[in-house]
Amino acid sequence: MSEYDDFDFEDYGKRPPDPKEISAKAILEDFFDRSRERVFFSRQVEVQHEDQFFHWITNRAIRDLIDDGTIRGETRALKNVGTIHLLWHRNYRFYKRSAKRLVELVEAYADPNIGGALGLHGETMVLAGFARSEFVMRGHNTRIFRGKIWENTEHDLDFIFERDSVV
Repeated sequence: MSEYDDFDFEDYGKRPPDPKEISAKAILEDFFDRSRERVFFSRQVEVQHEDQFFHWITNRAIRDLIDDGTIRGETRALKNVGTIHLLWHRNYRFYKRSAKRLVELVEAYADPNIGGALGLHGETMVLAGFARSEFVMRGHNTRIFRGKIWENTEHDLDFIFERDSVV
């Protein structure tokens, strides 16, 4: 008799049901029941429920709901880069028009010009905030400051500020 005779190899590696995942699944099932004629993307659903669950819990619950047929989903390529995972209630027969509008909206905001404009606006807010607090900018987009070179990565330092002789 082997020491492994009472071991069930079929269940090896399977994790037990996560109580949070079970809870998330119930909440998402209700969410999709209340939104029967809407299309969402997975990241959107994760963010909308992040006050209750970690993203990976919500994502696992979404996959379970797809697997058991409660919701449907498909993955589409985005124009610029990447993919989007669309989700809708299983009874939403005419989802394609809504899905198309949602993908177009995401692509509009994912456009590199929009991202660039948001980045510039973010930098302006950072500069204004430090200026209001009387910080002085000593460096911008640099890897070298006062003879020290940043070599850990290929990135540069966006800003170097100083106030009261503290950099």
